[in-house]
Amino acid sequence: MSKIVDAATAVASIPDGSSVGCVGVIGWVTPDALLKALGDRFKATAGPRDLTFYFPVGTGDAQGIKGMDHVAQEGLMKRIVGGSYINPVDPVTGKRPELMRLIRENKIEAYSWPIGATMHWLREVARRSPGYMTQIGLGTYIDPQHGGGRFTDKAKDDLVRRVEFEGQSYLFYPAWKLDTVFVYASTADEEGNLSFENEALVSSNIALVLAAKAHGGRVIAQVRKTVPNGERPASEVRIPGMFVDAVVVDPDMMMTTEVKFDPVYFSGKRRPLAQLPPIPMSADKIVALRAAKEVRRRELSIFGFGAAADVPLVMAEQGLFKNGELKDYWFTTEHGSYGGIVMSGWQFSANLNPDAILDGVYQFDAIDGGLCRFAALAFAQFDRSGKVNVSRFGIANPGAGGFIDIAQSAQRLVFTGTFTTGGLEVAFEGGKMRIVKEGKVRKFAEQVEHITYSVIDGVKRGQSAKLITERAVFDVVPEGLVLTEVAPGIDVRRDVLDQMEFAPWKVADDLKAMDAAFFADPALQAQAG
Repeated sequence: MSKIVDAATAVASIPDGSSVGCVGVIGWVTPDALLKALGDRFKATAGPRDLTFYFPVGTGDAQGIKGMDHVAQEGLMKRIVGGSYINPVDPVTGKRPELMRLIRENKIEAYSWPIGATMHWLREVARRSPGYMTQIGLGTYIDPQHGGGRFTDKAKDDLVRRVEFEGQSYLFYPAWKLDTVFVYASTADEEGNLSFENEALVSSNIALVLAAKAHGGRVIAQVRKTVPNGERPASEVRIPGMFVDAVVVDPDMMMTTEVKFDPVYFSGKRRPLAQLPPIPMSADKIVALRAAKEVRRRELSIFGFGAAADVPLVMAEQGLFKNGELKDYWFTTEHGSYGGIVMSGWQFSANLNPDAILDGVYQFDAIDGGLCRFAALAFAQFDRSGKVNVSRFGIANPGAGGFIDIAQSAQRLVFTGTFTTGGLEVAFEGGKMRIVKEGKVRKFAEQVEHITYSVIDGVKRGQSAKLITERAVFDVVPEGLVLTEVAPGIDVRRDVLDQMEFAPWKVADDLKAMDAAFFADPALQAQAG
């Protein structure tokens, strides 16, 4: 009997009060038709009600691929547990995602977990163990001593506990069941066997399926196409059909935001790097250019969202990967694509011209195991006590994503971002930078609003860390920040020290100028090979 049905039929039997898990990484591997069908069902029938949603990663872009925003409806969503949240302003409507409104207005129970925990927790649910235990995240916002990952006042339950085991502290995430999961694959046959041959990521697909089936849950898959049973080699089928209850075919589904379908994100086909458009000259580009100086050959390097993700792109633009030298640089992100070029913006998470794609749970084994020795990450706030915040600030509630796992496990850390934000304007003239308009928000704060990671604690354990901005570079030492570099044209007192809510521990005696080449006319910069 065929398992292929339409989306409305697939979601019709989800009952009130149940839990729903869903794959997705921004626009990548997002079963948008299934989420839309469930949201449409609630709009039409006022049911099902009071669902708990589990999104290991922020799903959809809340615009063309709405993802979790389809189900962000009062009455339908009672609780959400997410590894990250999507928070951009829609350029068409001028609004932020509806899910962010529900969180800001305390309409739902919202929790934010590190993505490493959301992935590894699924493995424990699948094993029918009591839960997931880890030291990743101690002392951060996910620690019950600092909020336990709660993002709204309605979130009352202790989904994370601090426990002692053999004399050491751990965070414990108790297991609970997932009644229905939505997964995303390239191809299915009528028996529900799923393969991912045309996808840039695998993410949490397999883990979600096993977690659901271990407790009698239901698995619904969205795919691009179907093939007859037996047509594909068994080695290509990653999820057996016996674990799949229904398949919905959407031949028009997007690969990701702004990309209908492009094999360069997963196949042996390669796009010449010379075809990559140059990054426009900006403060973010300066940050990426300076951060690129910290990248070493043959050292597994992991990049986070924002200016950090531009680092491999500016390296390509500078011609550093000509004559096959890209193979000497080992790049990845938290989502499992290895080799090639890390992409930025809406294409972040997948790599262009990758060599390998690792399952999402195993990727966090590699991250937590310290295999990614160098990490370039963003920062929204950094404070006097050496804590960094990317998870909650102002009206933004993005969560930590993979930040905590990466920061706690790497050996060399670089935190990237502009010095201030909220209207910052800069100009570049004659190899120098000028602040045209200062940002309204100071990112070097007396105290962070949310503790995503304690950089000072990491340094005391033996990590090295730098903060790189468009106008200044700091080393992080056990005593605090040391100002080591400033951009040509920048006044140290006016543009750096007076824009901080606290003084750095010291200004280096041999304070250096950042490379003037960073600030030159971009038309003079070398092109990629």
